Amino acid sequence: MAKNLIVILGTTASGKTELAAKLAYDLQGEIISADSRQVYKNMDIGTGKDLSRYIINGKQIPYHLIDIVDPGSEFNLFEFQGRFYKIFCDLMEKEVLPILAGGTGLYLEAVLTGYDMPEAPLDQELRKDLNRKSKDELREILTALKPHLHNKTDLDDPERLIRAIEIERARNVKVRNQQGKPYIDALIFGIHWERAALRQRITLRLKERFEQGMIQEVMKLHAGGLTWTKLESFGLEYRYIAQYLQNKITLDEMTNTLGTSIHQFAKRQETWFRRMEKKGIVINWLPGNDYPLLKEKVTQFLR
Repeated sequence: MAKNLIVILGTTASGKTELAAKLAYDLQGEIISADSRQVYKNMDIGTGKDLSRYIINGKQIPYHLIDIVDPGSEFNLFEFQGRFYKIFCDLMEKEVLPILAGGTGLYLEAVLTGYDMPEAPLDQELRKDLNRKSKDELREILTALKPHLHNKTDLDDPERLIRAIEIERARNVKVRNQQGKPYIDALIFGIHWERAALRQRITLRLKERFEQGMIQEVMKLHAGGLTWTKLESFGLEYRYIAQYLQNKITLDEMTNTLGTSIHQFAKRQETWFRRMEKKGIVINWLPGNDYPLLKEKVTQFLR
């Protein structure tokens, strides 16, 4: 098999989950989710898990990295990358085709380009020492560790400086527990809709989510112990519904602002995918929900 990973990416409401599930059914593959919010348990409607879509002709399609941590826990890019590598290697050993599906560009890019993600736990002894230093001294330490610093915002805030130093020290340690990076040769497909059609799909899906009880889901999460601040940190649906439930905005303001924000989010996703292409990642764009064309293209590469 020339390719060992199929990637199906697209914006929110593009239908990538349904296409990935059909492909996994036909090719006896398993799906690995690349969605930064679907990792959380009990956050179902707002994140669009659509778990029923993983059942094709009565068969449950195996999926990974969905419902794996509590919403009060932290989940980050390092955690995603490490878990992905393990699942990918396990599937390779079983000779099962992995299908990576999602729209979180950072997660997709991290595994497709092999981000160097050193584990950098908080170092209290180091922090004691660094906290005694001036901002200029911290800047000198960071630039010595990383001469070509791209994120200049780290230079303006002492806390960000200290954290950046911790990360660079971890990156420069020669002997450390690195995440084993397997060889990945991915075939990447992007699901494209014309702007007007995508807007219509987003609007319709948002209406369906309200009908399914999305507001009640946020209420239940808060009653279960999640603070309003934590709920708002999840963005989009959870942010604006949480503000509505706190009487910060009206129902109309919430629905209108949320709809606009989701459309803007889809544009940001498209921008990220274009940036991936500029970095040399080849994305084969397919129109809408044309599953026969997707299957035909995949089959050509897997022969």
